[in-house]
Amino acid sequence: MKLITRNGALRAGAILLVLAAGLWYMCVRPDPGQRIMTPPVISADALRAHVQALAGDIGERSVFRPGSLALAADYIENVWRAQGYHVVRQDGGDGCENLEVARPGNSEIIVIGAHYDSVAGSPGANDNASAVASLLELSRFFAGQTTKRTLRFVAFVNEEPPFFKTPRQGSRVYARACRERGDDVRVMIALETMGWYSDAPGSQRYPFPFGLFYPNRGNFIAFISNFKSRGVMHEALRAFAAHSDFPVECCATFASVPGIDWSDHGSFWHEGYRAFMVTDTAPYRYPHYHEATDTPDKVDYKALARVTSGLCGAVLSIGQGLGLPGG
Repeated sequence: MKLITRNGALRAGAILLVLAAGLWYMCVRPDPGQRIMTPPVISADALRAHVQALAGDIGERSVFRPGSLALAADYIENVWRAQGYHVVRQDGGDGCENLEVARPGNSEIIVIGAHYDSVAGSPGANDNASAVASLLELSRFFAGQTTKRTLRFVAFVNEEPPFFKTPRQGSRVYARACRERGDDVRVMIALETMGWYSDAPGSQRYPFPFGLFYPNRGNFIAFISNFKSRGVMHEALRAFAAHSDFPVECCATFASVPGIDWSDHGSFWHEGYRAFMVTDTAPYRYPHYHEATDTPDKVDYKALARVTSGLCGAVLSIGQGLGLPGG
């Protein structure tokens, strides 16, 4: 009887050890890497102007309001043209368009994207005008930079229902076209709902059991990936941390965990590409998620500017191929 009890205890201990090792693998945050440039000063006022134009002046941007969706696409195109880019409009499904600009390098491609539509009934300031604003200021910075790899900045359409996680989602259309052409996409970075932060205890929630390993204050930006993308996500996070002191957390886990694939990076996983999401964690933190109250006054523009500055360092690092896995 004692032997059975002892064997049972050993088995239970081994299971707990394996579970602990698995959770460590998913949740561990790498040390900062080496700074390769002076982090740029990103204008909080410029970010505010983008969000105001999209979520304040235009408002709800969805397939149910095609006129507003077209105005949002025009706004993004005009900003990119003013930055000196050639804007390419591409089929995004259902008569809507993805917009793309590129900073040319070699045949290896880094895609940085954000969806510009909003959910029906919401002006979508944080979800997802905040991320589009960050995308536009990232492209502004890289308009004056040279990288080894080609950088593509893409504004995706139709991320929200009724197209969410369907073949008609704008990023699914784009990723499928990349695969059909044989594009050598080394990683895709999805910018998603990036502008709400709080130091209040209990302001951050998680699916069980992740709350045991992460802070309960929603004052950080999160890098989220599947297991295949863990290496490049960690390299990007190391570069981000080298160029910004903004709090950052990361997780590489199963796509089945609720929320893990809830943005355009999931479309690239579907095509077998590496991809990760940069987010404030959206419904796990933001009380105005998918609500009519998701208005421009809710976005923390100073925090978003600090995050975008760090992302400049992260994108430059992987754009130069520093520490980026092949394949």
